[in-house]
Amino acid sequence: MKLPLFFRLLATAVLLTSTTAYGQKINADSVYVRQHYTKTEQLVPMRDGRKLHTIIYAPTDAATKRYPVLMNRTPYSAGPYGPDTYKTALGPSPTIMREGYIFVYQDVRGAYMSEGEFVNMRPAKDKPRGKQDIDEGTDTFDTIEWLVKKGPRNNGRVGQWGISYPGFYTSVGLTSRHPALRASSPQAPIADWFWDDFHHNGAFFLPHAFNFLASFGQPRPQPTPNRNPSFQHGTPDGYDFFLRLGPLKNANERYFKDNVAFWNDLMAHPNYDEFWQARNLRPHLKDLNTKTAVLTVGGFNDAENLFGALQTYKTIENQNPKLSNRIVMGPWVHGGWARGTGEMVGNVAYGASPSLFYQDSIEAPFFRAHLKAEKPTDPKLPEAYIFESGTNRWRTFDAWPPKQVKDRTLFFQPGGQISFSKPTATAAGGLFDEYISDPAKPVPFTEATATGMTREYMTDDQRFASRRPDVLTYQTDVLTEDLTLAGPIQALLQVATTGTDADWVVKIIDVYPNDTPDNPRNLPNVKLGGYQQLVRSEVMRGRFRESFSQPKAFTPNEVTAVPFALQDLCHTFKKGHRLMVQVQSSWFPLVDRNPQTFVPNIYEAKDEDFQKATHRLYHSPEHASQLVVKVL
Repeated sequence: MKLPLFFRLLATAVLLTSTTAYGQKINADSVYVRQHYTKTEQLVPMRDGRKLHTIIYAPTDAATKRYPVLMNRTPYSAGPYGPDTYKTALGPSPTIMREGYIFVYQDVRGAYMSEGEFVNMRPAKDKPRGKQDIDEGTDTFDTIEWLVKKGPRNNGRVGQWGISYPGFYTSVGLTSRHPALRASSPQAPIADWFWDDFHHNGAFFLPHAFNFLASFGQPRPQPTPNRNPSFQHGTPDGYDFFLRLGPLKNANERYFKDNVAFWNDLMAHPNYDEFWQARNLRPHLKDLNTKTAVLTVGGFNDAENLFGALQTYKTIENQNPKLSNRIVMGPWVHGGWARGTGEMVGNVAYGASPSLFYQDSIEAPFFRAHLKAEKPTDPKLPEAYIFESGTNRWRTFDAWPPKQVKDRTLFFQPGGQISFSKPTATAAGGLFDEYISDPAKPVPFTEATATGMTREYMTDDQRFASRRPDVLTYQTDVLTEDLTLAGPIQALLQVATTGTDADWVVKIIDVYPNDTPDNPRNLPNVKLGGYQQLVRSEVMRGRFRESFSQPKAFTPNEVTAVPFALQDLCHTFKKGHRLMVQVQSSWFPLVDRNPQTFVPNIYEAKDEDFQKATHRLYHSPEHASQLVVKVL
């Protein structure tokens, strides 16, 4: 629909104002970097003789003052390269940049300008032995050792941070256990690639993996400053592109031509086998240096590494009781705390500047206290800084999930209802609801036209899905008081299918009152009255209901329990709203299509394996589908 002229002019004015202000900020930061920092580039030797390209920005007065080191190790390029090209900003935030650190950026082994072989999520080793026995922990140790002893004059303290894949390198950097590493902030870190990024409970996140590896996964025979070009789909319509792709085995034949080794690894390892278990960092985050303080950061609307942030904090907390370990969870998309104000995600507003509050009141004090103070001090931050959406406020807790939550069970009911009451045998409406799931016409994950995994989908309006016959919708009565959920959700679906395999998607939704006023920051066609805001969602590949390593077919028409977890949230369903739950069996192309015919390797399914199936969700006293939530 073409917008009226007034709205088009208004939108253009807002965009120009925003773009101008953003451009001015970037320019001011860029000028500051050149005026206050000196850049050098080094090849830092590792214990096995390989050299890693390392770019150092030292304050111009570093020769007379001792600054701490703040390091970022990345597979995404430490550049720009060359003595006369500078980054436009340094460090995690403008605040930290202006406080003065020696900022270090390093291409990890085998990436861009560094020597060696790149290995995706290189398996960690608890006790490397000998000079040739290396992992990312030893590379971190050797880099810190060189920086402290041979780098610019410093105060002997090193911090590390990184977002997403660099977040993984920050987490694994803890396994270096170097005594100079005093502060570490893994931000949206990858923790286990069978739940982060490309998989959720074994279900394959198709466009995210395809688009990422089509570019990042291309081979790099020798050090290079050049990035690989992004994949060109030939259409803006990802739903159409991936539907025409057909079975996943076609991707290599049509597009990758055996040039993307990690895609072939993905296709060869559909189950949680030794390949993936070796890339689970969590067991290695133990016996860490107790003098290293940790601040894990994540976003509740992070479509990529929500699991990683929550699990990294939880694992360090459980396995290192004497270590200073904190978590921050805000309303952000992936990396949103470092980009923009964080006030809007899609059509949903979160109040004034949650990102700026985090940068100035949490992140900067954390690094300042542990790295810059004459003696490392406690920054007096709480154990958990958590943003509560719905009410749009920051809350502090001495544990996450909060100790004061109480488990309550939401039961699916006949007639599209869900409540805290158990279903009864006398309830009208039958013992189950059913729908036909057709792989040829999968349920879209968003109304947007996009070739990738949109970062806004986690707050999208779900009314489009409510209208489909292959989506079951349940909701509470209008709430008479606020309902706050804080922590993970445990789903237990009692289901049956005429097929032998199936996916199950559960979506938690906040339904706004019909008289909710529109937000002038949204496009004119976005109506908030009756808006069905996605708050939390997850998919479970049914074949993994008993074991992620040993998949199991469904017996047709047999009632079967499918348990799985939905990641943590902190959200208040306000008085006058409703809590809605949707259940479906496709979520395309976000998740690849389940053929609904069990095959040993689901990624090798053929066209004829994709079959319609009728799925049932039971809500009887004997087979009560339910969600266990934590009520604050």
